[in-house]
Amino acid sequence: MAIPTPHIEVKDKNQIAETVLMPGDPLRAKFIADTFLTDVEQFNAVRGMLGYTGYYNGKKVSVMGSGMGMPSIGIYSYELFAFYDVKNIIRIGSAGSYDKDINLYEIVLVNEAWSESSYAKTQNGYDKDVIAADVSLNNEILATAKKLDLNIHHSRVHSSDVFYRTNFDEYKEIRAKHDCVCVEMESFALLHNAKALGKKATCVLTISDSLVTHEATSSEERQNAFTSMMKLVLETL
Repeated sequence: MAIPTPHIEVKDKNQIAETVLMPGDPLRAKFIADTFLTDVEQFNAVRGMLGYTGYYNGKKVSVMGSGMGMPSIGIYSYELFAFYDVKNIIRIGSAGSYDKDINLYEIVLVNEAWSESSYAKTQNGYDKDVIAADVSLNNEILATAKKLDLNIHHSRVHSSDVFYRTNFDEYKEIRAKHDCVCVEMESFALLHNAKALGKKATCVLTISDSLVTHEATSSEERQNAFTSMMKLVLETL
């Protein structure tokens, strides 16, 4: 496929950095660009999926929304990896806690993603339900967290295709059977695309709500208050 691709309007690959940070919300991508990056240029607005490239302490980095769910991040991450020479994608998103000891605003670095999704099987016949994040990226993030004195959880997560379950208490069985500490909706597809294309990916998540305690954050808080996670990933670069 030639560039620009159907969902990213960039004609020059050099407008996108080798490493892309991907929050789900495109407004969170704008917040990161406005707050942390210098010499920022917007490179995408197709379907409102905002993408920016700038510099963090002299390091070129891009940030772009992924949308919600595996089909959405599957499209954007695949195009970035396959057609724009992106080498690393780090998802920075929110998650719901399955664990009474993992509270609001705590950070989870994804070790593996477990999912009931058919995304990977449909994409290229991969028939397993667990996909690992890139070890080298995770080791760098863990080292940065130690330097920043940030306590993060390095754990398996549940990537779900469904936000509104009929029985939310199913999380208890998933927690017990599959050892997932939280739930989100994108990691499995991102990690699979990286595996399929020989690239690197991982996911850093901030707990936005808890299925155990029923605590939750507002949309504004999710957009603006996850700065510890953002700084962790940017400092890792």
